[in-house]
Amino acid sequence: MKKTVLSLLLLLTAGSTAAAAQTSASETAAVKKTITTFFDGMRRGDSTMVRGTLAPGAVLHTINTRTGVQLGTEKVAEFLKAVGTPHKEVYDERISFEQVLIDANLASVWTPYQFYVGPKFSHCGYNSFQLVKLAEGWRIVHIIDTRRKDGCK
Repeated sequence: MKKTVLSLLLLLTAGSTAAAAQTSASETAAVKKTITTFFDGMRRGDSTMVRGTLAPGAVLHTINTRTGVQLGTEKVAEFLKAVGTPHKEVYDERISFEQVLIDANLASVWTPYQFYVGPKFSHCGYNSFQLVKLAEGWRIVHIIDTRRKDGCK
């Protein structure tokens, strides 16, 4: 009897672990898709596409180190205006997904990047994204990044 109960518990645990891993993989893909869509919108100059990836009340920060460490805040409306205003060169932020952490409706994503204006390298750094899963899907609630011109890959 003890062996039967133990075997049943092991099977239930293995099944729930497999289901959690599958959910995690699909949630990770959904989180990455939101961030990828954000940057695709930037490249296209499509502020509506970018806006669709942001949660209400989203916050954009940059850590500036030109004159000591300073925290800069960019208003979302100004960022969207810059993206959507016609410009000759493509704003091309090339990222890679280094780490994606998810717990329930919260995701934290770490992405190194290189930023180009058209074909010209501008700067590099790291982005840290915080996302929340709302009824309509994963939305970016906070982005903070570093920016530098040297030490880039």
